[in-house]
Amino acid sequence: MKRTLSILILGLFVALSAYCGFYFLGTAPDRDLLHSQAPELAWLKMEFNLSDAEMTRISDLHSAYRPQCMEMCRRIDAKNAELKDLLAKSNTLTPDIEKKLTEAAELRLECQKAMLKHFLEVSQTMPPEEGKRYLAWVQERTFLPDYAMQEK
Repeated sequence: MKRTLSILILGLFVALSAYCGFYFLGTAPDRDLLHSQAPELAWLKMEFNLSDAEMTRISDLHSAYRPQCMEMCRRIDAKNAELKDLLAKSNTLTPDIEKKLTEAAELRLECQKAMLKHFLEVSQTMPPEEGKRYLAWVQERTFLPDYAMQEK
């Protein structure tokens, strides 16, 4: 009985050690990315095969663009809140609602222009083929959504 218990405990210890070892080795690349200079952009380096110099330039572009983006998001949120308040007070399309819709659309347009400019700058820091692939990836997810109203 004592021998069986010892073998069972040893087997569990070996299994647990093997699991921890494989887990540690399997997650090592991801943990390395978390310790990089811009962890939120680490996926970009891997996905688009970027060098350290290219990644540094992209990180600088990202850092410069981020405050502008945050301010734009704040302005859009405020305009959406104003529109929501107007919509809560009326069940018809009033001139004030039309005006707020136009203002919100203008803000979104300004935001999209700034984003596109940023994405183009980022793509130009990449090798040409990776830059094209990055732009296609970004456009598919940000500017060209498929909002088809018909059934497929």
